[in-house]
Amino acid sequence: MESRAIDTPSYVRASSSAPPNEDCREAPRNAWQAIRKGLRGRCPNCGEGKMFRSYLKVNDACPHCGEELFHQRADDAPPYMTIFVVGHIIGTFMILVEEYWPDAPMWLHAMVWPTITLILSLWLLPIIKGGLIGHQWALRMHGFETASRKLIENPWR
Repeated sequence: MESRAIDTPSYVRASSSAPPNEDCREAPRNAWQAIRKGLRGRCPNCGEGKMFRSYLKVNDACPHCGEELFHQRADDAPPYMTIFVVGHIIGTFMILVEEYWPDAPMWLHAMVWPTITLILSLWLLPIIKGGLIGHQWALRMHGFETASRKLIENPWR
């Protein structure tokens, strides 16, 4: 039996400096810019269209540029990050109030801290979720890798 060498493309070989497969090379996305747009509740692609159609419900696509947004998988990360941020803010202020006003009535603590915690949590949750979705978009995670595919010009040609 005759053995034949398999002709592997040069970009598969580890020591090669040849260009990778052009289908895999896409224009880089600015992560910080996408996160900022997401924090504002705007499309991470164009920055114009609204990301949310209701409080936490993400639009399937940007109403302005048509970028697909249904790929997002925010899941439990936004609530976790919100709890982390709000917990540090409230905890710091609770310690400061206890330090500078040690004889504050207990009913005041019972009224103020849960109320501020609830308000901060409800305010920050969609902001943090938008930033996380913008980050996922910038990193091409969870299906965002095929959304608005833009190929980089091949520098080796």
